[in-house]
Amino acid sequence: MRRNFQTASCDRYGILKDFAKKNRQNQTDAELFLWLHIKGKGLGVEFKRQHVIGDFIADFVCLEKGLIIEVDGGYHYQDEQIEYDAYRTECLEGQGFRVIRFSNEEVLMNIKQVITEIKQTLYE
Repeated sequence: MRRNFQTASCDRYGILKDFAKKNRQNQTDAELFLWLHIKGKGLGVEFKRQHVIGDFIADFVCLEKGLIIEVDGGYHYQDEQIEYDAYRTECLEGQGFRVIRFSNEEVLMNIKQVITEIKQTLYE
């Protein structure tokens, strides 16, 4: 089932779409590593990367299952960023998405566990 989600208003959508394109071209090592494991339909569903949802850009999203995967670098553990990430998650969940987060280190050091958790979340 496809989710009905809101995208950014016209005045911001173009800016966010351009930023998302730049993000796809300049992925972090962890984002690229995870993408290699989930792209196509390797997990039985399609994921998009750096996808605009509302006024946000999700690292990875499966629209069919309503799942957003965020890969967080070190700055995500600073107080201001923790607050912003909580707000962002609340907004995305308000549009019917489930948000799961992994640190760069989790993705790079324990990809099997990350994939297991993603599969469990997709099919629970």
